Amino acid sequence: MSLRDWFWIILLGAIWGCSFVFNAILIREIGPTWVTALRVSIGALGCWLVMLALKKPVPRDPKLWLQLAGLGVIAYAIPFALFPLAQAHLASGIAAIINALTPMVTAVISHFWIGGEKSTPTKFTGVAIGFVGAAILVSPALSGGGTSAAWAIAACLSATLCYALSLNITRSYKHIEPTAFASMALTGAAVVAVPLAFLTEGVPVMTRPETYGAALAIGLLSTAFTFQIMYRILPRVGATNFATTTFIAPISALIIGVTVLGETILPIQLLGMLVIFFGLLFIDGRIRQVWRRSPA
Repeated sequence: MSLRDWFWIILLGAIWGCSFVFNAILIREIGPTWVTALRVSIGALGCWLVMLALKKPVPRDPKLWLQLAGLGVIAYAIPFALFPLAQAHLASGIAAIINALTPMVTAVISHFWIGGEKSTPTKFTGVAIGFVGAAILVSPALSGGGTSAAWAIAACLSATLCYALSLNITRSYKHIEPTAFASMALTGAAVVAVPLAFLTEGVPVMTRPETYGAALAIGLLSTAFTFQIMYRILPRVGATNFATTTFIAPISALIIGVTVLGETILPIQLLGMLVIFFGLLFIDGRIRQVWRRSPA
């Protein structure tokens, strides 16, 4: 991949790492289903405003609307709800490790997907190294205790499967204008998530200013803005490379914890960061190129 593509992947991973902070603020006043509903609804509104500002045409094919709405449910409504629901019964470190499985699951599905990208030994090795780095990075959280119900682990695994499937399905719609794609998919997710939130949690009550700020941030920054970029670079970089954003997210969350919440970085977490970056270099193929150029 080009340095420009890596810049966007690292930026997206960093922004999505901020989502953990926004979720933590939101969950103080509202339930996880409403967190999901607000995120996809505000994100969809933001994308439609971009559509209006750029004067992009709105697709009118009903079949396409149904397809992208269904994709939005798989890609956003389901996984965005599964992780918050599971983390009430799951050690945070376990949830983070499972989330870091996304590139590995994506690589396997892509390899067998019709028209998908075939995984090379170098790329799969890089994905495995990145996962090890993520596991090292979150290992201190495992010592904090907490129960890990089997259903909660299964829910997180289902979420990573949703992410992997949606990344591969998205490649089939590379002919759709990215802004329209994001708007339609998020609208489909909102149509399902909002009624479900009303049915399961009732009318949300938000009294703190930071709750409103977190809702806007996770909807406009972590969703609307990032999805404008995601759907533009995904066809170019491929599903497996793009899924490595899940390796960047815990680094971002850790840095925010240090700078904003006054937390400390442990030496083992620095080691985890270095291992992740080594894995990313492997995935990119640069290390292999250096080895080939070096004299025997």
